[in-house]
Amino acid sequence: MIRLLSSACLMLTLVACSVTKYVPEGSYLLDDVRIQTDNKEVKPSDLSLYLRQHPNSKWFSLIKTQLYVYNWSGRDSTRWINRVLRRMGDAPVIYSPEETMRTAEEMTKAVQNMGYMGATVNTLPEVSGRKMRLTYQIHTGRPYSVRTLKYDIADSKIRTYMRRDSASTLLHEGMYLDVNVLDAERQRITSNLQRYGYYKFNKDYISYTADTVRNTYQVDLTLHLAPYHRHASGASVPHSQYRINKVSFITDYNMLESTTTNNISVTDSIHYLQYPIYYKDQLYLRPNVLVNNLHFAPGELYDAQDVQRTYLNYGRLQALKYTNIRFLETQKDSTRLNAYVMLTKNKPQSISFEVEGTNSAGDLGAGASVTYNHRNLFRGSEVFMLKLRGAYEAVSGLQGTGYNQNYIELGAETSINFPRFLFPFLSNNFTRRISATTEFGLQYNYQMRPEFTRIVASAGWSYKWGMQHLRSQHRIDLLDINYLYMPWMDEGFRNLYLEQEENYILKYNYEDRLIVRTGYSYTYNSAGRALMNNATLGNSYTVRFNFESAGNLLYALAKATHMQRNADDEYTLLGIPFAQYVKADVDFAKNIVIDNRNSLAFHIGAGIAIPYGNATVVPFEKRYFSGGANSVRGWSVRDLGPGSFPGDNNFLNQSGDLKFDASIEYRTRLFWKLKGAIFIDAGNIWTLREYDEQPGGKFEWNKFYKQIAVAYGLGIRLDLDFFVLRFDGGMKAINPVYESGKQRYPIIHPNFKRDFAFHFAVGYPF
Repeated sequence: MIRLLSSACLMLTLVACSVTKYVPEGSYLLDDVRIQTDNKEVKPSDLSLYLRQHPNSKWFSLIKTQLYVYNWSGRDSTRWINRVLRRMGDAPVIYSPEETMRTAEEMTKAVQNMGYMGATVNTLPEVSGRKMRLTYQIHTGRPYSVRTLKYDIADSKIRTYMRRDSASTLLHEGMYLDVNVLDAERQRITSNLQRYGYYKFNKDYISYTADTVRNTYQVDLTLHLAPYHRHASGASVPHSQYRINKVSFITDYNMLESTTTNNISVTDSIHYLQYPIYYKDQLYLRPNVLVNNLHFAPGELYDAQDVQRTYLNYGRLQALKYTNIRFLETQKDSTRLNAYVMLTKNKPQSISFEVEGTNSAGDLGAGASVTYNHRNLFRGSEVFMLKLRGAYEAVSGLQGTGYNQNYIELGAETSINFPRFLFPFLSNNFTRRISATTEFGLQYNYQMRPEFTRIVASAGWSYKWGMQHLRSQHRIDLLDINYLYMPWMDEGFRNLYLEQEENYILKYNYEDRLIVRTGYSYTYNSAGRALMNNATLGNSYTVRFNFESAGNLLYALAKATHMQRNADDEYTLLGIPFAQYVKADVDFAKNIVIDNRNSLAFHIGAGIAIPYGNATVVPFEKRYFSGGANSVRGWSVRDLGPGSFPGDNNFLNQSGDLKFDASIEYRTRLFWKLKGAIFIDAGNIWTLREYDEQPGGKFEWNKFYKQIAVAYGLGIRLDLDFFVLRFDGGMKAINPVYESGKQRYPIIHPNFKRDFAFHFAVGYPF
């Protein structure tokens, strides 16, 4: 490994000596570009957007690998190897005086627009051989500030609306004369007026005059509102407020064939309340579904926000493919608008097949599933889903057993999703305002292992709201019932693991169990789900929170009715003990963009699950594990912790009640669709109680920080736009199993066979 790295470094060094191989005579390679300012308020990162020439990109902001690859190619372009190397690499960026001048001009305008009217930009080129290092020096000078602020608003109605909204204004006396802020205020006023019927209003009606005060850096700023002109040469009139006159639905609109409302093909129509609905052949959505998702009505003032909410509502209906809303002025009264809600139908049904490979702690297997979807089950855009799945795995069993046979899993899942908030005794107006979806689901999973047969059946009732492109998303699991049933277990397995060794954790998780839970989860993404190539655009952060509890209602019922306890001192329902716990998780992730090829991402998360009342152990499905592709990547999945527990080849014992994870990744775009990453991970899990089966696993304040595992590694990601294939290799750096010595710090004494873990996953880890 060390020899390979040394060879790679030597090769890059040799190539670096010829980075100007394809730089023409008399030209210079643009080796580096820097931006310097003499004002802390004007950041170089804000001005980098105006650079018209960037140096050749660097992997991890260090090595111009793609330039080196390009230079490996020979000059004979007819040879295939040379063509391949040039496609994989980047041609050298040749310094252009013209582009440098245009960059300086645009930077000057940008800084002047910030209020520094006397700003200047100097360019300092430094030549070293055939390389050019370019520096832009920005001298901002003194900023101009607003001394007085006045409004020239002749329209009395608009003046009233602006006064009501004055608390939200971006303008104030003493502010810098920032053109960007002035333009943002124009847009803010426009958006506000468009909520009060001003359908034709746009920001071009708003302008400013700025009078400078002699021999000072102050200006008197006046905001002007231009009147409306019906015709180019006509007299000015006040801006008109528009009202909705009539709303019509066209449910079979084809945007590829229809350009105007006059040539749309319809064969029939009905009237529902005050709304005409036009359709072709058959109306595929119930009329009340169309009307309930509408947020404007005849007689109301035009409101751009209500129009946007209507778009969002129809976007939730999977029975629809596209939505287009058009407004046309009526002939009799130009301030009345006829609205046409034009809808394009989606395919009502679909069937999909999926094949997958599995690798569970070294046990290889395969699975397949078929999914049927109906997107309009009851003509209300209700989505029905039925999924059948089967999987096979060659398992090695638990240590010390002879169960080296097969694992077969069969499963069925069905759900129905209603695009509205369903709950008894709630008014229609209330459910319309929430814009939530309601989901009912059933699942059945049959697991046949050599040691036992296990059945997991569940039923759920949940609510979700917050669209994909919005920042916040919520989910409430109002009721989630899980029944774990063990119809058969090998007697040798039972005697060895559940009775002779008296492993309480194993025994608890290999018995029939009922879990009745409720939960709430919240996700906030500052980028509003604006994704491109599976990465957020610009700096962004994500917060995730989850809370759930189980068994509280059943425990209260058991106490109230004086239920009998079983031999393990547990209350039972119909002879089945039920779990009782509370669990909470929080996770924060942030992405920092360095440039168009490099970014820094980090995350930190923690969770706790507390058993109480009717349980002393959290069910295995709700416990935490550490290690794996999305945790501390120097360890295999479920191979780390709890605490300093070294493991005993029983994955159930390597689970815990507390979890901490932290990671930092430097990500870079390599070439084609390949991206690379360097990462450092830290974390572990712990138990809240001392279990004999997990020595060293209990969380203790004076020890836990010494038990945090650390790993480092490299990753390659194949970004195919619609999904990402991730390959990560992690090495242990600090191993909490050992208190001291070489084995505790494998970063100093690495052993590839002992300390390396390879991971394959889909998607980014955070």
